[in-house]
Amino acid sequence: MGSRFDEMRIFAGNGNLPLARAISERLGVPLGDVTIVKFSNENIFVRLNESVREKDVFVIQSLSMPDLSDRIMELLILLDACKRASAGRITAVIPYYAYGRTDKKDQPRVPITARLLADMIQVAGAHQVMTIDLHAGQIQGFFSIPMDELTAMHLLVRYFADKGWNDLIVVSPDVGFAKRARNFAEALNAPLAIAEKRRLQHFDRKDGSLTVPEILNLIGDVRGKRCLIVDDEIATGSSILEVVQLLEKEGASEIYACCVHPVFAGNAIERLRASPIRELVVTDTLPVAPERRWPGLTILSVSTLIAEVIQRIHSGVSVDTIFQHRRHPALS
Repeated sequence: MGSRFDEMRIFAGNGNLPLARAISERLGVPLGDVTIVKFSNENIFVRLNESVREKDVFVIQSLSMPDLSDRIMELLILLDACKRASAGRITAVIPYYAYGRTDKKDQPRVPITARLLADMIQVAGAHQVMTIDLHAGQIQGFFSIPMDELTAMHLLVRYFADKGWNDLIVVSPDVGFAKRARNFAEALNAPLAIAEKRRLQHFDRKDGSLTVPEILNLIGDVRGKRCLIVDDEIATGSSILEVVQLLEKEGASEIYACCVHPVFAGNAIERLRASPIRELVVTDTLPVAPERRWPGLTILSVSTLIAEVIQRIHSGVSVDTIFQHRRHPALS
């Protein structure tokens, strides 16, 4: 099936230019000429320096730190610029979707920011959206336009499968991620352990105060095993380092970790670098500057995956067939 659009155009914001360039190279399509300027009054100006009329346009933007709000505005303004320049179809390629944790109203008088962001992307002009491993799957339903959620978990599975370890156990950092961790473990033909955090209320009779200490328990036997902690993202690193301490206490022989999105907020890198984690494997959905890397960090690229999906969208070919020969059925 051929594309109803003769030409493809790819534009990128400043959220993850190295990834955008890698995608462009794999497609053999140069990045579009665009001017993005932030004025002294903090207004952002965008101008497309080439025609996109009736073209198939892909806008690549990871919603990354620092300057997350600027990255969001760049995406929205780029989409609006493409819409007003009469682009034939506009696809927002968002390797990392920010505000994924605010996917529900879990306390009074709070917003559902993940839904708000989805609304803004649609109003700005996106005809469809592509992203990778949402923090919460229900975010797909926040869009009334086509949404392709890809997964990079098969890249992580393949990396560790190639090591050929027979004493590996996969560890979920919390109960909420247990289902995806179970699928990951099944794909590696490895057992699963789950770190469970409980909050116990304690009433102090002396001053009448109420405290809620957290107790971390481990479901599963890790003694003498290589442990692989798997998660969708690492933000501050606090949760994963708590699990590392627990695994050490329970007698794990070696500890590894992996995630799709290396958010690395605050002093996460310093804490992870100093931790007992032998190797942390992530993808490049978010940029990690060279000076922030360390020998124990391995970065796998999603550029081939995204490039193939972009080509299939442009050509009108099913996206799902990409994964049929790559992923384990457990990751479906």
